[in-house]
This record gives sequence, structure tokens and C-alpha cells, in this order.
Amino acid sequence: MSAPPPVPRDAATVMLVRDGDAGMEVFMLRRNLESDFVGGLYVFPGGAVDEADRHADLEAVCRGRPDDQASVLLGIDGGGLAFWVAAVRECFEEAGILLAYGSDGGVVSFADEEVAERFRLHRKGVDSGQQRLVEVCESEHLQLAVDQIHYFSHWITPVGAPRRYDTRFFVAAAPPEQVPLHDDRETIAHLWARPADALVRHERGELDLILPTIKNLEAIARFDSSESLLAAAATVARVPAVLPRVGRDDRGVRILLPGDAGYDEAVGER
Repeated sequence: MSAPPPVPRDAATVMLVRDGDAGMEVFMLRRNLESDFVGGLYVFPGGAVDEADRHADLEAVCRGRPDDQASVLLGIDGGGLAFWVAAVRECFEEAGILLAYGSDGGVVSFADEEVAERFRLHRKGVDSGQQRLVEVCESEHLQLAVDQIHYFSHWITPVGAPRRYDTRFFVAAAPPEQVPLHDDRETIAHLWARPADALVRHERGELDLILPTIKNLEAIARFDSSESLLAAAATVARVPAVLPRVGRDDRGVRILLPGDAGYDEAVGER
């Protein structure tokens, strides 16, 4: 009897968007070439939901989205707010962007060099595991801006992959007074690109992307501005899960999506 497929690990990813001179842009990072997962590919900031993200009293450091509301949006019984917290933490660790409100009620600014240096050290502490994001919030009197982070899509790694994730994709506006940078550890490069341009560059072989990234870029490319994208995302009440399956035909192995010919017969969970 064959072993059961690995259970997908909960994960969260955030698409940071801004408006450039030629239209809306999205922030992307290139994974380290030595990474065990999607090495060398361009992705959005994100990663697995850690136990530290499931702190017992998350609502105390989050603004505008209680756990019960977050859980309903995700279609789970409870603990949904941890996905938003994980998205904020991963964005802070990998890109240096902290989606949070300061004690003055505004989004945190790193325009002041002393403040920027203090949060650079916080970023290092969170990334190394010496600090929890909740502890940073408590020491800096912050509240995570989960009310400005909108649930957008849901992708599950196909059965058969050695490492599987149950990933929730979110979208949020990039804070105007923070500059995102890759961490030179898990990620080795970064860029801002119009979604349509990123897709063209992928077709040319200039950017390596995986299927969920491609499909999310296609989805947000329909919007002319970050404002219109965020406004639309804020109204979404239900996000269906997408579970690709592996199919084989005379052309070889193919990744199939729900609705594709052969999807129901392909390898996957029933």
C-alpha cells in the first residue's frame, strides 16, 4: 500500500501593489537559487504559517478584522487571523515592508533614519526567530493593518509534489514611506513590474514563474490602478480553492486546472 500524500502546509502570500507612471505595479522577489522550494523563481512575499503566527491573542495587535470574520472569509472554523499575521510577517522578513499602524494611527513610516534602523533590527530579529512579530507590535505600540489586506485567491499544491502548500493569496497597497528590498538570504533580487509586463517577460524566458503566480498576475492585470484592484478585492465574499492536477497525454505531463479537459481523470484528490 502506498503512503498517503503529504498534507499541504498552511501558507500566506501577499501581493504588494502601487501605481507607477505607466500603471499599477506589483512587487516580486526572486528566490535564492539554492532554495529547496521554487529556487530561482520570482514570487510574491510569503511563506508558511508558523506556530508563532497563531498567537492566542492576535486581535489585540490587529486592527479591523476579528478572527471570526477572517475565518469565515477563509472558509475555516477558526484561527483565520493567523493567515493575515503570517502574510504581514513574511512581507516584513522577506521585503522589509511592515503593514502596520503606528501609535499615531497612520501607517508606519520609515522616512526617519533612526526609525528605519530600529525596524531593520526588528526585521532581523523576527527573521532569525529571536523576536515574534507580536512582540514587535507590543514594544512599538503597533497594530497590524489587517483591515487593508484583502483575501484574493486560494491555491493548493498538486498531489504528488514532494512539498505541498495550502496557500492563501492576499493583496495590499505598498506603504508610501517604506522601501521594499530583498533580504539577500531567502531572496536574491526584487523588482516592481506591471503585471502584464511580468507575464510578457515570462513568455520571453526572462522571468521564471510558477502557475499560481502566473494566474494571479493575469487576474490583477485586469485592473488599471491599485485603487480599483483593492476596492474589488475588498468586496469578495467567497474565494474558491484551486487544486491543480497532473495529467498525461501524448505530449507528456501537463498541469490541469478545474474545467480543463482530462482534469477529472487526472491524478489528484477526489
